[in-house]
Amino acid sequence: MNPDLIRWIDKNLGRPFCFFLTIHRRLYSILKKDPRHYKKPAKILFIKLIEQGSTVLAYPALKKAKNFAGREHIFFLVLKKNRPILDILDIIPQANLIEVDSKDLISLIYSGFKALIRIRKEKIDAAIDMEFFSRTSAIISYLSGADKKVGLHQFTSDGPYRGDLFTHKLLYNPYLHASVFFVSLVEALNYAPPKDGTPMIFEVPKVTDSLPIFSPTEDEKELLIRKLEQLPAGGRSASGGKCSSLDKPIIILNPNTADLLPIRRWPEENFIKLGKLIQEGLPRSTILITGTVKEKQKADLIASKIGKATSVAGLTSLKDLLTLYSIADILVTNDSGPALFSSLTPVKAIILFGPETPLLYGKDKNHRENISSNLVCSPCVNAYNHRKSSCKIGACLRNITVENVYEKVMALL
Repeated sequence: MNPDLIRWIDKNLGRPFCFFLTIHRRLYSILKKDPRHYKKPAKILFIKLIEQGSTVLAYPALKKAKNFAGREHIFFLVLKKNRPILDILDIIPQANLIEVDSKDLISLIYSGFKALIRIRKEKIDAAIDMEFFSRTSAIISYLSGADKKVGLHQFTSDGPYRGDLFTHKLLYNPYLHASVFFVSLVEALNYAPPKDGTPMIFEVPKVTDSLPIFSPTEDEKELLIRKLEQLPAGGRSASGGKCSSLDKPIIILNPNTADLLPIRRWPEENFIKLGKLIQEGLPRSTILITGTVKEKQKADLIASKIGKATSVAGLTSLKDLLTLYSIADILVTNDSGPALFSSLTPVKAIILFGPETPLLYGKDKNHRENISSNLVCSPCVNAYNHRKSSCKIGACLRNITVENVYEKVMALL
C-alpha cells in the first residue's frame, strides 16, 4: 500500500476511532476497575508492523521479554512483508509470529481482523506498542484485550493524538536511542502505573545484550558466490559478459530506501560517481548494487553507468543479503533497513544519515561509520510528524560529498 495512504488512514480514521475507544475505556472502568495492580504477565505481545530494520534494534527488548515470561509466551504482530527479519533473529517461536497482509486495503482489513481474533484467543495479558505515535498500533493494543497495555502517551506534548488507551503510559524521550526506548517498554511491566494517569517514572534501563551474529554455512556462502558469478556485469565486456570471479575487496552499494521515507536517498548520481572512483582506485575490486525487486531497474542502470559493477537487486532474499554482507568487505548504504541488517554481520558499513539521526538509530561499532551533515534543519523527521518531512530537496544528504565517502571507504579497507 502507498505510505501516504497509510498515513491518511491512520490520521483521519484512526483519530476518531481512538476518541471513541477512549470513551469506551472510561465507561468500562466505571463498571469494572482498571487492573492497575502489578501482576507478572504470562503472555506478552509486541506490536511492530513496519520497518524491518528497526526490528533489529528491538532485539534486546525481545530478549528481555523472553527472560521475563519465557520464549514460548512471546508473540509478535508484524506485516507479512516484514516478517523475514524475525525469522533471522529467531528469538520468537514461528507459531507466535502473527502476520498482517498489507498488499492492498482489502487484504489489510481481512488479515487484520484474523490477527485480532488470534490475539484474543491467545488471552494476551500484556501488549507492547513499539510504533511510537501510530494510532493503528494503539487501537490494536486496546482491542487485544490485554490487561496491561504499554505505549507512548501524548500528555502535554503536541504529538499526534491517539486517545487514552494505555495502562502503562510513557512520555516520549527524543534523547533515548531506539534500542533503549524499546527496552524501556518492557521494563515498564515491572512497575504498577501511577493511579493519576501521569507518566511512568523509572531509571533508564541499561542495554547490555549485543546483537546476534548471523553466520552462514560455507555451503551457503559458496552457493551465493556461484550465483553472483553468473550475473551480467555492467561494464565487464561489450557483450555484457559474466562476472567470472568475485575479486577482493567486495564493495556493496545500496542506493535505495523503503518507500516510507524516500527522502533518505543519497542522490543516485553520487553512487555512480562513488562507484567510478572505487573502480579507478581499486581496479580489481568487485562492486555490487543491491535493492528490492521494485528497485531493480534503477539498480541495473546505476551498475551500467558505473561500468565494472553488478546489480543483484531483486535477486536476493534477506538471508542471501546477510550472507552477502558476511563475505563482503564494505557496505555503503542510505539510512535504511540494510544499514541495520548489516549490524548482524562483520561487514564494515558506511551509513549515510540525513533526515534521521544516528543518535537514535545508528549502531556504534568499530567497523561502522555514520556520516551526516551538520545542517540546522537536520534531522527533520521524528515521532511527532509521523516521519513525514516537508523538505523537497534533501539538502542534508546532498551536502555529503562523494569524496568524503570515498575517503571513508579507503580508510576502512
